[in-house]
Amino acid sequence: MVVWTLAKKDLKLLMRDRRALVILLAMPLLFIVVLGFALGELFETPDDRLRITIVDLDRGEFEPAGGFPEKPWSEIVRQDLEQTAGIRVEVLNSYEEANRLVRNGQRAAVLVFGPDFSARVTRCSFLDEVEFQNKRVKGINPLYGNGINLEVLDAQLLRDPTQATAASIIEQVAQVTLLRVVLPWMIGRAFEKIGEVEFIDKLGKTVMVPTPLGEVRLDTLLRTYRQKQAVGQGVQKALQEQFSKYNLTGKTWEQLTRSTSTVAEPRSQSSRREIRYQVLVPSYTVMFAFFLVLTVGWLFVAERREGTMKRLQAAPLSRGQILAGKMIPCFLLSLVQGVILLGAGKLVFGMSWGPPSWPVWQQVSWLLVVVVATSLAAMGLALFVASIARTETQVAIYGTLLVLLLAGISGCLMPRELMPEQMKRISRVTPHAWALDAYQQLLIHPEPNLLLVVQAIGVLLLFGVAFVVLAWTLLKLE
Repeated sequence: MVVWTLAKKDLKLLMRDRRALVILLAMPLLFIVVLGFALGELFETPDDRLRITIVDLDRGEFEPAGGFPEKPWSEIVRQDLEQTAGIRVEVLNSYEEANRLVRNGQRAAVLVFGPDFSARVTRCSFLDEVEFQNKRVKGINPLYGNGINLEVLDAQLLRDPTQATAASIIEQVAQVTLLRVVLPWMIGRAFEKIGEVEFIDKLGKTVMVPTPLGEVRLDTLLRTYRQKQAVGQGVQKALQEQFSKYNLTGKTWEQLTRSTSTVAEPRSQSSRREIRYQVLVPSYTVMFAFFLVLTVGWLFVAERREGTMKRLQAAPLSRGQILAGKMIPCFLLSLVQGVILLGAGKLVFGMSWGPPSWPVWQQVSWLLVVVVATSLAAMGLALFVASIARTETQVAIYGTLLVLLLAGISGCLMPRELMPEQMKRISRVTPHAWALDAYQQLLIHPEPNLLLVVQAIGVLLLFGVAFVVLAWTLLKLE
C-alpha cells in the first residue's frame, strides 16, 4: 500500500500536465506516420512503384530467327520491365530531356537505347560470326563480369551522382531485364547451330571414329548431306533430352526455362504497406519506450530540488519502496504507450499481430510479454540515468544522448540487415536489439522461433535487473 501510495502521487503529477502526456504518447505514432509517408507507403498508389525511365532512340533494325523477334529489341526490353512486379516504366521523348532531368536531380538514372540497339542485340552470339542482313558479320559478346555491357549494345545509363543508391537499384533492375532478354537469344541461336550441317562438317574434321580398319575421321563416314543432317538432328535431340528442364531452342526467358507464367503477380498495395509497418511500428515502439528515461530523470530531479525526496527519506520507508514507487508510474506509462502503438499498427496501418495460423489471444499474449519485458528494461535504464543526473540539463543531455545512441546502434533507426556484420554484433549490447529480435520473430516470421523470443525476453529482464542494481548502488536520495 505504501508503494502504491507513492506511485499514485507520481501518477497524479504525470496526469496533471495532460498536454505533455498526450505528446509523449502520440510522438512515436507521429514519427511512424511521417516515416511511412516519406517512404511512400502510407497512401501508396500504383504510380508509387519503382520508376524506370527510358529513352528509346532505337531504329529497330533486327533480323528474326525462327520467327522471333517480331518487334524491335528495345520494345521487348520495355515489355519485360512492364511485366515485372513493382516497376513502372516511364518513356521520355528525347535524350536532351533525360539529361536535363538527371542533371536537375529529378531522376536518379535514365536508361537510353541508342539507334543501333536492336541491330547489336541481334548480333549477340557465342559464335565468332553471324548472319545479319545477308552478310557474315562479327558476333557480339555483351557479357562481362558485372552482367551486360551496355556500351557494347549501344545503350547507356545516365546517372545522378547525388543519388547513387537509387541509381544502383535502377541499374540492377536494368541488368536483370537485359540478361533475361539477351541470354536466351544467344543460347537459342547457338543451340540451333549444333543441328546445322555446317557444324557437323567442322565436327567431322576433328572427331576420329574407331573402325575394324583403324581410326578414320568422321567426315569420311558422313558423305551425304542427309547423313550430316541426321547426325546434327540426333546431337541436338540428345542434348535436349539431357537438359530436359530447359528448352534450349527457346529465344525468350519463358521459353528457355519452360515457365508457365510470363507475368509476375504484383503484391497488393495493402500487403506492401503491411510489410513496411511490420518493421516501423516495433522499431519505434522500442525506441520510444526508452525515451521515458527523460521522464523518470526529471521526476527525481524535481523531487530533489523541492526537498520532497528528503521528506520521503525521513519517513518510515525503505529505499526499495521509494524506488518502486517512482518506477511503477513510468512503467505503466510505457506499457500504455506500447499497447497504443501496436493497436494503432493493427487498426490504422493494417499490420499483423502474428502468424495467421495463431488465434488472436495467442498473438496478443506473446506481444504483451515482449512489451512488459521491454518496459522493465527501459525503466531500469531510466532509474540508472536518474541516479547519475543531478539537474534537468544533465537529464536532458545524458538521457537524449543515451537513448539516441542506443537506438542507432540497435537498429531502431536503421534496419540491422543493412549494417555490416561487426555492427550487428555490437548491437547485441543494447536491450533494444533483443526487443527487436522478439518483435521480428512474432510480427514478421511466418513460423516464429519461440525459443529465440523467450531468450530475448530473458535478456531484456536481465538488462532491467542490471540497470536497477546499478541505480540502487549509485542513487543518492538526498
